[in-house]
Amino acid sequence: MSTEFVPAAATRRQDLMDSLAAPRHYDIAIIGGGATGLGVALDAAARGFSVVLVESHDFAKGTSSRATKLVHGGVRYLAQGNISLVREALLERTTLLANAPHLAQPLPFVMPSYKFWEAPFYGIGLKMYDALAGKAGLGATEFLNRRETLAYLPTVQPRDLKGGVKYWDGQFDDARLALALARTAASQGALLVNYCAATGLIHEGGKLAGLHACDQETGRTFEIRASCVVNAAGVWVDQLRLLDGQAIGRDTKPMVAPSQGVHIVVDRSFLPTDHALLVPKTADGRVLFAVPWLGKTILGTTDTPRHDLAREPLPFREEVDFILRESARYLSRAPGPADIKSIWVGLRPLVKPPDDDAGSTQALSREHTVLVSKSGLVTVTGGKWTTYRAMAEDVLDKCFGASLLPARAGSTTAHLKLVGAHNSGHKISEAPGPHLYGSEAASLDSLPGAGRELGGGLTEAMVRFAARHEYARTVEDVLARRSRLLFLDAALARTLAPEVATLLQQENGVDPQLDAFLALCGQYLSLPD
Repeated sequence: MSTEFVPAAATRRQDLMDSLAAPRHYDIAIIGGGATGLGVALDAAARGFSVVLVESHDFAKGTSSRATKLVHGGVRYLAQGNISLVREALLERTTLLANAPHLAQPLPFVMPSYKFWEAPFYGIGLKMYDALAGKAGLGATEFLNRRETLAYLPTVQPRDLKGGVKYWDGQFDDARLALALARTAASQGALLVNYCAATGLIHEGGKLAGLHACDQETGRTFEIRASCVVNAAGVWVDQLRLLDGQAIGRDTKPMVAPSQGVHIVVDRSFLPTDHALLVPKTADGRVLFAVPWLGKTILGTTDTPRHDLAREPLPFREEVDFILRESARYLSRAPGPADIKSIWVGLRPLVKPPDDDAGSTQALSREHTVLVSKSGLVTVTGGKWTTYRAMAEDVLDKCFGASLLPARAGSTTAHLKLVGAHNSGHKISEAPGPHLYGSEAASLDSLPGAGRELGGGLTEAMVRFAARHEYARTVEDVLARRSRLLFLDAALARTLAPEVATLLQQENGVDPQLDAFLALCGQYLSLPD
């Protein structure tokens, strides 16, 4: 079979850049290609608006690929009394699972109890969780005896185990879901471009009229005109808010208090089950998860204030120690530093109240905030992956309320299936494979290398598919986000990287940034001093 192939116009880089350069006035321009920005792009395009989105790096490069992989209402938010956030998230959980069943699915959780009061105490709270979900519930909460708890969590610490509580939430592949959002938005007419940074804002008469952007590969610059500009840059939204404020002579106070979450990945043998383990209150009051995901087990997460905004933040030693120490308390076989397959860090954009110094982030709200500046810059930040769709609706409502866009009926995305939507019967907890492509899995068979696996469930055809149809430009794009090998097994990702680079060079004809990725693999394998 010939390897010569011209990628579809929707993701062919030259076509994207030519479209971006064409003189056009957009209804809405979005800065930021994470879950929030992509959600806004899809919603706006589905309502018939003309949409352009630019992302300085790759789609979901930041926070949106570094979640704990849970689609959830937020049990701990219920404990904080935030009923409205929990109710909204539970409804959105069901919508997400229905619209992308190949990438988001129900997941049973078990809370083991080691004290006589724990099961009834937490069980009552989880029954409230069920009640809030109503018809959107995924399964009833059950009280478990000791034998049942061990059956669901075979490697849980048996000493002093009294029983447990089982409840339901969901899990997903966050980066691939972000790609599905991008590609679905493109199918609705939106123009989305990764590796194209917003470099400035255009103001005319004190009002925002568009933005300047630069192709990070070639240095080519663009002027993008739009009636409405949405700042969806995640933890980096304050940088654009500051630019906007300076242009119109107004002081701008930071609104984001970044919080760092660290995750450790170990072999599935440490928790060989399709049930997740949840400890709602560890020794220092934090939550601990052990989640089966893509053939491995994720341990985490932490919640630590962070004052810098590194694209690849490093874990703190105390965070790693906390996860390993607490895991050893609840697993009969304790993972150690040598067992770590990958360690990765995400920054959460928590919104701080006015005059808050954000010394602690655990108490800050996980709800999102939408602000419209004096010039018309619409900024959205905070929130959580599960509620991305509701956040997008709120953003557009704010745009309508500020007369930046003409109002159009909403809820267009409530039943809009994402690209590839199909449930093959495989679980997200299983090792990766073609099932993650949903209804597009068969298209892999038509590409060169369909039967040749490079390793870790990644085939040559998947690399070519990533370049031709999924906006992939670099080795990192493929091994971190189109496949998730960097997050699952950084040593294996490093081994496969040279061959992936060769394939990308054939497909795209540009430097696939191999050396930078090899250095990144080292970071994902290194423990902090």
